Amino acid sequence: MAFNNFIPSVWAESINRELERACVFLEDCNRQYEGLVAGKGDSVHILGVGKPTIKSLERENASGEIDAAEEIEDTSVILNINQIRYFNYKVGDIDKAQSVGGLMDTLSQETSEGLANEIDKFIANMATSEDVSTLTATAQLVNKDNILSILDDAIEKLQENDVNMASGVTITVSPRFYKLFKQAYIGKNTDNASALENGRVAMYGNVTIKLSNNVAKTEDGATDNIMIRTKRAIAFVNPLTHTEAYRPEKSFADAVKGYALFDGKVVRPKEIININVKYA
Repeated sequence: MAFNNFIPSVWAESINRELERACVFLEDCNRQYEGLVAGKGDSVHILGVGKPTIKSLERENASGEIDAAEEIEDTSVILNINQIRYFNYKVGDIDKAQSVGGLMDTLSQETSEGLANEIDKFIANMATSEDVSTLTATAQLVNKDNILSILDDAIEKLQENDVNMASGVTITVSPRFYKLFKQAYIGKNTDNASALENGRVAMYGNVTIKLSNNVAKTEDGATDNIMIRTKRAIAFVNPLTHTEAYRPEKSFADAVKGYALFDGKVVRPKEIININVKYA
């Protein structure tokens, strides 16, 4: 066939590599469980534990006698792997196209960008999950005068949940929200020269600000549901990317089809908040 240099494992590896670069929401997920699943319908049992009580021991207690061991509550979440996104396209007169060079790289990049967009939209929509607390009961009207106060309120809420802000917290915002944020803050901050990689656009204190078009919208697009979270809040797995080249029976063309298998779940709900805002 015309795809003489098509090797499924190489193509899949290239797609996965580009996904890492193109995804914004994905980068801030916990992916430690990825090696435990291999196919659709598989699931991973994610165990969690509560925090032990830290107690005082009086110096006068000469015997060093302490309380009996406490039983720590454990939690568990089942992450099922059920999300599939696929592609299937053909290219006519492929040999002539290949003579120009770079066809495989171009197709791989376009496929990666399409899959990355689908994965990021899936993760972004977790902001509206019933497991995620909203900052306010109804969406707040945001403007350049109150936007920093809204961000401070969200950060404070995480801190009240005993989240260690130094461990890495990200807020992923929409272009409209970022425009207001920039008007209110960027000019005051001298530490915003970091590389614009994976959507990073600024720092607010020790919180990373990222930009994405995939921020979840509700109320017919009037409300942005902006995530502030740690990297432990959402577990994500992408155990399989499959590709294959073939010759369509009723066409003078070569084709490529494949799919990406993935899923995710909010596993630490205290470490993620939905900053729900609307605009004038």
